[in-house]
Amino acid sequence: MEKDIKFKGQLRMYMQWPVILLPLLIVVDIWIYTVDKNAGLILSAFILAYGVLAGIMYSRNKEKILAELVEFAAQYGAIQNVILKELTAPYLLVLENGRIVWMNDSFMHLVEDKELKYLNHYVSDLEGVSLKLAEGETMTREVRLEGRDYKVEFSRVPADALNNDEALIQFPSGKEYFIAAYFQDITELKKYIQESDEQKLVAGLIYIDNYDEIMESVEEVRQSLLVALIDRKINQYISNVDGLAKKMEKDKYFIVFKKKYFEKMKADRFSVLEDVKTVNIGNEVPATLSIGLGMSNDTYIQSYNYARVSIDLALARGGDQAIIKTANGIDYYGGKRDQTSRNTRVKARVKAEAIREFIAVKDRVLIMGHKIGDADSFGAAMGIYRAAVEMKKEAHIVLNDITAAIRPLYEVFQKNPAYPDDLFLSSKNVLEYAGKNAMVVVVDTNKPEMTECQELLKRTETIVVLDHHRQGSEVIEGAVLSYIEPYASSTSEMVAELLQYIVDDVRLPGLEASSLYAGIMVDTNNFMNRAGVRTFEAAAFLRRSGADITFVRKLFREDMETYRAKAQIISSAEVFRDIYAIAVGENMRVDSPTLVGAQAANELLDIGNVKASFVFTKYNGKIYVSARAIDEVNVQIIMERVGGGGHINTAGAQFAHTDMQKAIEILKETINVMIEEGDI
Repeated sequence: MEKDIKFKGQLRMYMQWPVILLPLLIVVDIWIYTVDKNAGLILSAFILAYGVLAGIMYSRNKEKILAELVEFAAQYGAIQNVILKELTAPYLLVLENGRIVWMNDSFMHLVEDKELKYLNHYVSDLEGVSLKLAEGETMTREVRLEGRDYKVEFSRVPADALNNDEALIQFPSGKEYFIAAYFQDITELKKYIQESDEQKLVAGLIYIDNYDEIMESVEEVRQSLLVALIDRKINQYISNVDGLAKKMEKDKYFIVFKKKYFEKMKADRFSVLEDVKTVNIGNEVPATLSIGLGMSNDTYIQSYNYARVSIDLALARGGDQAIIKTANGIDYYGGKRDQTSRNTRVKARVKAEAIREFIAVKDRVLIMGHKIGDADSFGAAMGIYRAAVEMKKEAHIVLNDITAAIRPLYEVFQKNPAYPDDLFLSSKNVLEYAGKNAMVVVVDTNKPEMTECQELLKRTETIVVLDHHRQGSEVIEGAVLSYIEPYASSTSEMVAELLQYIVDDVRLPGLEASSLYAGIMVDTNNFMNRAGVRTFEAAAFLRRSGADITFVRKLFREDMETYRAKAQIISSAEVFRDIYAIAVGENMRVDSPTLVGAQAANELLDIGNVKASFVFTKYNGKIYVSARAIDEVNVQIIMERVGGGGHINTAGAQFAHTDMQKAIEILKETINVMIEEGDI
């Protein structure tokens, strides 16, 4: 047994150094023999004596040295256990299921409980967290315990690495490994990080939306006073958050403030948006602001770029709102009121000239609207088709599903020999027409996933977007021109305006004029919603071009089954919170349930005290919501909260499931939250 006991590693080398020295002495002795035999013999005797003495000492002291090493190891292990137990940082061993098998004094003192329990009994943040770790795997979590923040590091510890005889620790039998949890107090660290983060600067831009209009609405001698009062409102608001506002142009401001004040601005819902509207020295039009803020943890340049994106988005959505862009997404504030329609057509003329230049250099124009097409998208597409044909260009319209909303018009065009057989193309066929010599015009939507053929956008370099819906965070990227006017009643109205500038003395066939007229009629609910001065001007132009009102009315007459389905929806309506009508359309035997739902939503507004209506319908494995309002409720911001969008009075959303009750509950909860927050 004694022969089996051996030293290892550096200790073995240290213990055997006298033996290792012997060969060196022997070599020296041989050299001395060549010089002097007598000296060599003396040295040989010395080496022999040295070897015998070293061997005796090694054999006699080996056991003592081993015994002392064992004693030292035991004392060292005991010291380690004491240090571990009295470690100032909380430390414990748990099983995979979270049951604690041992904890040191620090953790015991922290929880003031000596009874071993499950870890999640003490740390609720670890509820449901799996502690199954592979060999060599570690895991970290941030938790809250007794009012302080900790970073917990979990690591796997083999059972054979622990001393099972140690009295301080009792281990269950049959366990091959345990999970060691080390708690590091990061409360102060997080505090300092937060303070540092709050000191970062937020860049922002403030634009006066309607500067020219408010200047024109007041006497010239009072214009400077009006501007001064608006300046004062903006500067006071920014100075209250220890910020700086610098006027760059007559209607543009650059602002900067510390990030820690953002929550204050968020809490008061950017009150300057409403405060500036109170400025009135005789101006008939109240001033409105658009605010764009950018917050980036990387660089201030990135924050400013975010602010630019935010202000552009705020303007595209109609102004009178604040938009904040961060690396995690975009938040919207304000925008409760609809933008005032502008009577000037300067912008329309400029956009039309740009569109004409794009069409002129291309051989082919591909036009597409949104999925589940309606009269507005169809009419707008026909208007752009006419512009391309008048400029001697090949044109095609992308259509997949022919819904009930557009089938009457579609069939009329299909039967008319004046139009080519390939006027309408499916998504599959249109890809063959894409290329450098083609341009794409998207109408009645600005979301890529809503287009008839999203792949077409990737295969075309020149993209033009025409829409009257408020722009959201998801936009068609790479568009060379985006003409988005939220004030417009419909895209058909916009296209009717553009046609008059794109083509001089445009010859609009009566059938196409009727299509555009139908688009305006449907989106305005027979000119009862969102119909402004320019809406009637566009309608007048279409009537002069040959739009047949009687023909349009006949096209959209309902059959008996559709009428019954609409009545069924209306009869199912419930009134939520006294003013919100919510109805459901299920098991309807109609081609286009979403269209019937939209019509029912319009009719629900005729009920007294109802300020907004929401109709849920199932179609193609999804639930569609049609939202309508008259003037007191902004349904667009409600629908945005559930992933949709639209206008202040007309909006919609989709749910990627068919659980009707769940969808209704989401809507009700959204309304409750927005009421509590003061958004509606």
